[in-house]
Amino acid sequence: MEFTASTGWWVATGLLVALELASGTFYLLMLALGAAAGALAAHLGLLPTAQVAAAALVGGGATALLHWRRRRHPQGAPAAQNRDLHLDIGATVQVSHWNPDGTTRVDHRGTQWNARLEHGQTGQAGPHRISAVEASGLVLVPLHPAA
Repeated sequence: MEFTASTGWWVATGLLVALELASGTFYLLMLALGAAAGALAAHLGLLPTAQVAAAALVGGGATALLHWRRRRHPQGAPAAQNRDLHLDIGATVQVSHWNPDGTTRVDHRGTQWNARLEHGQTGQAGPHRISAVEASGLVLVPLHPAA
């Protein structure tokens, strides 16, 4: 069996896809597209220089396009503040008092939760909104901040 240029490109494509599956970075998949373009260029009988150019243009272009798209459409909220992950975010709880260390216990969904104030907020009794969930505790903001 003869090892042709197109075979080398297809092997490179497979390796890049395998690395992408192992690492989870989508950029390697874009480079695999470039290697596939190099393989197609080899099947068309283009010179090695043209094969590399095709691989670079497609792989680099796909990577640049992915990078541009990710910058224009940023990721969602961090996990601790993501309402898709924590259905408690946005719920209202009643705080009766704050401990000197800035923590409290609140009733929420039929059980007691540890809670703390979001940074920059002042502790006062009354209704609070859950703004984040950290480990087994809630992060709260007052519904009606003190004036």
